[in-house]
Amino acid sequence: MRIPDLFFSLLLLGFLVAGAGAQNIGGEVGYYQIDSVPSGAEVHFDGQYRGTTPVTVEVYSTAPPGHSVSITLAGYKTWTQNLPGNPEAGETIPVTATLEPIEQYGSIYVTTSPPGAAIYLNGNYRGTSPLTIASVRPGTYAIEADLEGYESASTTDTVVAGQHLTEYFPLKKIVRAGSVTIISEPASAFVYLDGDYRGRTPLTLAKISPGTHSIELDASNYHDWKTTVFVAEGSDQTVRAALSPIPSTTTGWIQVSSTPAGATIRMDGIVQGQTPSGGLYTIQNVPAGDHTLTLQLSGFQDFATTVNVKPSTTSHVSASLQSAPATTPVPEGGGISVTSAPSGGNVFVDNVYRGVTPVTLSGIPAGTHTIRVQLQGYRDFSMEVQVVGGTSTPVTASLEMVATPAPTKSGLPPFAAAAGVILAGLLLFLIWRAR
Repeated sequence: MRIPDLFFSLLLLGFLVAGAGAQNIGGEVGYYQIDSVPSGAEVHFDGQYRGTTPVTVEVYSTAPPGHSVSITLAGYKTWTQNLPGNPEAGETIPVTATLEPIEQYGSIYVTTSPPGAAIYLNGNYRGTSPLTIASVRPGTYAIEADLEGYESASTTDTVVAGQHLTEYFPLKKIVRAGSVTIISEPASAFVYLDGDYRGRTPLTLAKISPGTHSIELDASNYHDWKTTVFVAEGSDQTVRAALSPIPSTTTGWIQVSSTPAGATIRMDGIVQGQTPSGGLYTIQNVPAGDHTLTLQLSGFQDFATTVNVKPSTTSHVSASLQSAPATTPVPEGGGISVTSAPSGGNVFVDNVYRGVTPVTLSGIPAGTHTIRVQLQGYRDFSMEVQVVGGTSTPVTASLEMVATPAPTKSGLPPFAAAAGVILAGLLLFLIWRAR
């Protein structure tokens, strides 16, 4: 055989072998119907990308058996499976992958002031602040911070996957109150702490906030006793007071304050001064006994009270003034000049106390008013006065002393004595007739 003929024969044999091999791999086809839950996942079949689910992959039924499938979707674990064999010609084999979500985590960063507090997450200790709690599953958590000497602080927060939370706890220091025991000689003195009445000695005052406090003791016939005491945190201390007796005297003091300040103070109708802002006005050398105290401030109702002053003792008056109600305009006023015999009578105009005689009153609305004068031991004097605007009307009260009732004499009543005289006369008449 010639060389060209031999070459042609070998070439033909090669084509026949190749054609036989292609016939073994190719031929009829089957199908894999690949899907996923959720869908939209990428499909790699035998290492080659074939699209996203759902997708159909064509396979020759005569191809080498066995295939690998890999399905991926963001946020889910990769799903892989080996498929044995091949589908028959025209056969469709379904393949469904149920994808498992990848569990994501969040984190919590906790700080406190001061730092070093123990941090608890849902009651479980996680460390001391400042602290980052990592890999926290999504959900709602209780976060608590505890530090010795400070009040516990807590909150509730919700962790979302991939979120970084920040919690800050400004811790409040625990202040331990103290106590003060007060003992006085003599006992049963009135106790005032920072101006507030708290009881009588002996007395223990509990739950006193740390700091400086004033203590005042008052007892009848004794000088007031005052001191300041510093209460340390959590301390218990004792204050002893020896009160000094008051020498016999006939005057005392009245201390006056008002809200608002600036009110005019009248004692028994006589101006004494004005209440100061944030302080007390002291009326000196007040005779022992009852006194009428009046406070007046424009725009507020008059405040009046009776104060009983004891010798060498301070009486306290604290007035909370009430706003005056709106009033209608009154006619132009006049005046009233009131005198009495004897003088010193309390003057009332329309039942409102206005002073002690002799007194001249101004600003009295024009019209008819009732004037009444009172003095202990005398009958009340009362009369109506017509006030004319721009003029002063004089009123003179002649007070009549109240007579002391005479004691009743002992013996027969008057009608019994008269009856006796009549009986005696009748008896004499009968004796005369008998003769």
